Parts: sequence; C-alpha cells; structure tokens
Amino acid sequence: MEDLVRYIVGSLIGEDKEFDVNVSEKERTIYLHVNKEDIGKVIGKQGKIARALRTIVRAAAGKINHRYDVEILERN
Repeated sequence: MEDLVRYIVGSLIGEDKEFDVNVSEKERTIYLHVNKEDIGKVIGKQGKIARALRTIVRAAAGKINHRYDVEILERN
C-alpha cells in the first residue's frame, strides 16, 4: 500500500518534492505527511483528489482482504 500511495502522490505533486508515507499496521491507517504548499494539490477542490485516493487505497486493500484509512497531514 505504501508504494501505491507514494506513486500516486509523487505523480500529483512531483517526484522531486518531499513527503512522507507511514503505514500503521496496528491502526490500519496510512499517514501521509505533505508540505504546506503541496497539501492543496493532494486534497484537491472540495476534497475530490483525497476522496479518489482513499477509494483507490480501499479497492487495492480489498484485494488482499485488508482495510486501510488514509490520513493527510501537514508536514512539520
């Protein structure tokens, strides 16, 4: 799942930009830490990009009988 999220977010904001992806297996959550200037690109207008990202992750996780939530956070 981590590679999938890295690929999608890297395509959205650019491969040269910095972002972190942390997967918590215990909580079944993927934490995406993005710089302040790039967070709008990941969330999108009215949250459409974020919603699509969550849908893709849920579909891919369903194939392996898992469920993941995606949290988008501002990077410090």
